[in-house]
Parts: sequence; C-alpha cells; structure tokens
Amino acid sequence: MLVAATDLRLDTTWIDYVLVAFYFVLVLGIGVLARRSVSSSLDFLLSGRSLPAWVTGLAFISANLGAIELIGMTANGAQYGLPTVHYYWIGAIPAMVFLGIVMMPFYYGSKARSVPEFLQKRFNHTTQRVNAVTFALSSVLIAGVNLFALGLVMEALLGWSLAVAIPVAALVVLSYTFLGGLSAAIYNEVLQFFVILALLVPLTVGGLARVGGWTGLQEKIIAAGNEAELHAWPGTPLTGIDNPFWSVVGIVFGLGFVLSFGYWTTNFAEVQRALSAKDMSAARRTPIIGAYPKALIPLVIVIPGMIAAVLVPALTAVKEGQPSDVTYNNALSLLMNEVLPNGVLGVALAGLLAAFMAGMAANVSSLNTVFTYDIWQDWLHPGKDDHYYLQVGRAVTVIGCVLAIGTAAIAGSYANLMDYIQSLFSFFNAPLFAIFILGLFWKRMTGTAGWTGLISGTIAAVIIDVLVRTGVLDLSSQAGSFVGASAAFIVGVIVAVIVSMVTRPKPDSELVGLTWSLTSKEDRSHGPDGAATSVLTNPVALGAGVILLTIILYIVV
Repeated sequence: MLVAATDLRLDTTWIDYVLVAFYFVLVLGIGVLARRSVSSSLDFLLSGRSLPAWVTGLAFISANLGAIELIGMTANGAQYGLPTVHYYWIGAIPAMVFLGIVMMPFYYGSKARSVPEFLQKRFNHTTQRVNAVTFALSSVLIAGVNLFALGLVMEALLGWSLAVAIPVAALVVLSYTFLGGLSAAIYNEVLQFFVILALLVPLTVGGLARVGGWTGLQEKIIAAGNEAELHAWPGTPLTGIDNPFWSVVGIVFGLGFVLSFGYWTTNFAEVQRALSAKDMSAARRTPIIGAYPKALIPLVIVIPGMIAAVLVPALTAVKEGQPSDVTYNNALSLLMNEVLPNGVLGVALAGLLAAFMAGMAANVSSLNTVFTYDIWQDWLHPGKDDHYYLQVGRAVTVIGCVLAIGTAAIAGSYANLMDYIQSLFSFFNAPLFAIFILGLFWKRMTGTAGWTGLISGTIAAVIIDVLVRTGVLDLSSQAGSFVGASAAFIVGVIVAVIVSMVTRPKPDSELVGLTWSLTSKEDRSHGPDGAATSVLTNPVALGAGVILLTIILYIVV
C-alpha cells in the first residue's frame, strides 16, 4: 500500500486551486448539456450511434489514457526504463489497426450493441452471459484502479486521506456520467485528451531541462549501472527474463499478440467508442485515428518516468533498494512537484484529474451498457419498455461507482499498478481473444466451445498468477502476466477445438456476417456505407501509415 507521506503533498497555491475548480465546472457542464440529447437507452448507452470519427477516435485513446497510462506507465518508465515503449508500439498499435480494418466490420455490421451481444450472435446465450459477467467484474476492478489513482492525486493536492478522496472522486465521475451517459463521457474524453497533453508536454520538457536533455538523462542512467534500461530490445528489465531470446519471445507473443490483441480488439470499454460512431466508415477509422497519438504518447509518459528515477531522491532510493516512504506509483506526482511552477502546476493537476476521470468513466459507461443489455434485458428481465432500461442504465452507473470505491482498496495493495492491470488483462481479455479470433476464422467452432474456452482460459491464467505470487514460478509480476496471458490463449484455443469436434456447430445460414468465410468481401472491406473516397477516409491507408510511424520510432530509439 502506498504510504500517505507528508512529503508527497504538492506545493500548490490558490492559482492552482482556481484552475482545477474551473476544470471541474467545465466537466459537469458538459454532462448537463449532454443530458438534453438523451431520450432513449441507445442514446444513454451508445450515444445514439451518431458521433463523427474524429470524436470517437480521440475518445477511444483518451478512454485508455487514464490511471493505467499516467500512473502505471510512468511507474514502469521509472522502474524498467525504455523497454516500457513495448506496451505502446508492439503492445497496442498493431492490434488497434487490426481492430479497425478486420474486426469492426463484424462488430458494427452485426448491429450488436456490445461485445457480449456479438458473442451471443456468433455462439450462444451462455457464451454471452459468461463474458458479460466476467466483463462486469473486470470493469469494476479496473474502475477501482483509476479511482484509487485519482484519490492519490486529490490526497496530494488537498491533503485529504484516501478514505475521503476516493469517494469524492467517484462522485465527480458519477455526476457527469449519470447525467449525459456515453455522450457526456465521450465529449469529456475529447476535452480530457488535450488537458492531459497540457500536463505531459511541460512535464517532459521541464524534466529534460533539469537533467541536461536526453544525453544528460542517458549519462545518469548509465552512471547508476542501468544501461539496459536505455535499450528497447531485448527488454530484459521489463520481462525479468535474463535470457534475451526468451525475453523477446515473451514480449512479442505474450504482450504483442495475446495481451495486446486481447485487450484492444475485445475490451468493450474501447470497442464501445467505435460502436457509437455514425456509420461503418467512422467506426473502422475510430481505433486507427486513436493509434496515431498512441504511438507518440510514450515520448511524454515513459521519458518522464525515467527522469523521475534519476532526479527525485526518494525514487532514487527505491531504485537502489533503500527503505522509502514512496513507491514507483508516486513517480508522476513527485516529478510534477519537482519541475512544474505554480499556475502550470494547476493546469497539470487538471490534466492528471482528467486522465483518471476518463479512465474510470470509460469503465463505468461500458459496465452500464453490458449489464443493462446483456445481463438485465437479455437474461434477467426481458420484454420491458425502453424507458425502463434507460433507468436501469442510470442505476447501474451509480452502483458501478460505489463498487469501484471498494475495489480501489485492492489496487492500493500493489506497488506498481501495471502489475495488477496486466494480471487482470491475462484473466479476462486473453481467453476472450482466443475464442473470438478462433470463432471469427473457423466457422466449425460451436457455441459450447465458446463458453468452455472462455472459462478454461481464465482458469489457466489464474493458476499461473498464483504460481508466480507464491514463488513456485520464479518470474517477475510483469513476466508472469505475459506467461499467464499466453497460457490463457493456448488453453482456451485447445479446449475450444476439442469441444467443437464433439459438439454440433450452427448452420452456415446463421453465421453470415459473423465469420470470415461466410461474409462477402465487400462487407469485410467497407461494409454497407460504401468504400473510402480518399486516403484520409481509407482505414487501410491510415493503418499502413501508423504502422510505418511505429517502425520509424523503433529505429530511432
């Protein structure tokens, strides 16, 4: 658990408080305005499927740019150095492009309102319900991570205890999400994207100035005996695997394939943003538009973490294994206090609060959609009028925020939030990707294989996690999550194949538009909205561009 040490208190003045207060008023105002457009459950839960691609694209990346990014990735930068960029370049970009080009035509074209509902169409109701329940659980747990991190910031800003800061932070997110639903969350996420940059860019520039630029930072890291942290490959500091070959295998397969594709292509907190787009073309471009800033974000998240590790004495002590009141999770707030002047500090704090609210709102807004449509309407209480389900969605928004307050305590028990997050992804996302991708490209896969593959994959990941935490497997937490995700994927596929061979598949007529071989090339390439008319509206061209950008970034570093 992070220690609430007095030296974590940020050196703020009234100017900083005024800026933060103004930001809160703006956020709540967007929620009030968005409420005017909510007249049905589809408006509240999916923005009426009316938003343009640039809005959904920025919201797509901003929804991920929460505590997982700012606290977790800065902590990773401080702890592991440059290998952290793998979470972005191999651990996100290819999967985001794949989602836009290959998978969105199936999601959007099927008219599914959620990922579990798509699974119902492809497999059966049992697979839908298993995924809906596990997704609801993971959403509450991950919302707790964002809420815990937001509570830490308010603790640093106001000196409040976490017991006070966490409920207050939850109330702010609840207010605008309850009022305006997904539209309020998305438009706030677009605003929050730019506010977050207003934090990260000055922090990076100011930090580099303090350590003598990139060259000075490299010299200090080498002097501390951590030269391996300056090289992306083979990434042994990140994986904890001493053998360079197996370290690369862990990164490429465990992170770059299973964890990455499992998260970006099936996590409804992200896919929901694309499903709210106004047409197929906008839906396909949504994750690819988001991929461009995603490729550049590590330059202003990972580098500040590396700077904090050599500039902040308390973190230097942690790095050297000395007793300290702080952990790597404190890297961002400590560096803010070290390099940012008042006024700028207020803008930075608003950016930090924006990130955590975006992350939590993304999980709460996706939770209320899955619970309302896939659990309540489809399973427990079908056949009610639309207004009834609109009210259920609002109620679940409140319940989700309350539950997140409880799960925030779990997040607080981890010294590095990324360890916790990656474990959750290996439990819930990796097995889902296994059955999803198999079912997409293999029409013989059956409904029973869908839910049995999901459950068996999750069990495999949990077993690996227990073995790592009890010391039976001598792996770091990061390496354990890579191995756990790989095990979840492999076991899920094997079980699904075996079960499919002894159970009856759906007839081809029920799988049109849901599997690759039974969907026309036209529908797979651009759907019913027509082909792209320019490079800027062509998902394939946009995807090729961001892949090229990522390759260039790898070469440069």
